[in-house]
Amino acid sequence: MRIVVLSDTHAPRRWKSCPPAVAAQLRGADLILHAGDVCTAAVLDELAQYAPVTAVVGNNDGSDVAAWGATETAALTPAGVRVAMMHDSGPAAGRLPRMRARFPEAQLVVFGHSHIPLDATDGAVRIFNPGSPTDRRRQPHGTIGVLHVADGTLTAARIVEVS
Repeated sequence: MRIVVLSDTHAPRRWKSCPPAVAAQLRGADLILHAGDVCTAAVLDELAQYAPVTAVVGNNDGSDVAAWGATETAALTPAGVRVAMMHDSGPAAGRLPRMRARFPEAQLVVFGHSHIPLDATDGAVRIFNPGSPTDRRRQPHGTIGVLHVADGTLTAARIVEVS
């Protein structure tokens, strides 16, 4: 199963429509995860044209994003991998143990907010922030994440530059 992970698209200020490099990654996705700060539900509708979408609410999201179906946190099990999602995971210091305590059943915690791509593990849990495809802030590139899962195992996780 191929999962594309996005966060912090910040439409319509930053995301006018799906950037071509992002669309190229979305083609063939089995699932799309959006870790918040969509800012308008129209982005989720656009993403849903590629694959089913699960989204969480970010601190900049309006009521239309929640009405679309985004929640504060999400838990799902694509291809047997236990995934938890939230927007803001808090400060970098102590993040791995904090996420392990917050989501004790999760193998993978997906989050956003910082716009800083991150893929880290302590052996008990893996945390993954795809960065932002449209608002790179101090990062050299806009980024998204691509995950591959099969039979209860996360077989690959990549941060993909899209700008």
